[in-house]
Amino acid sequence: QVQLVESGGGLVQAGGSLRLSCEASGATFNYFDMGWFRQAPAKDREFVGAINWSGDGTFKADSVKDRFTIFRDNSKNTVTLQMTNLKPEDTAVYYCAARSGPWSVIATDYEYWGQGTQVTVSS
Repeated sequence: QVQLVESGGGLVQAGGSLRLSCEASGATFNYFDMGWFRQAPAKDREFVGAINWSGDGTFKADSVKDRFTIFRDNSKNTVTLQMTNLKPEDTAVYYCAARSGPWSVIATDYEYWGQGTQVTVSS
């Protein structure tokens, strides 16, 4: 069982930056590939990016890949989503998720989820 807690969301102007953190507890963190997803009102949950268990492999959605960075610190049980050049369309609740298998772009492949953190980008 893994518990995930996101933090770092907030309100930012377009062009600004935010750093989201996800802290894991309850299980060996480096057993899990980690994903970031987001969900805007009235929209489906959307894949943002993922990182493998060791941190040496990442994959990001085309909409964010030149602006967002994902990294993890297994010694601190954390995974971070660094977001730059934010746009109003990035406004959503952001979730981190853990999967005991290889990372996936499909939300239902992940076994564990955090509660989410709101990111709002004003124009």
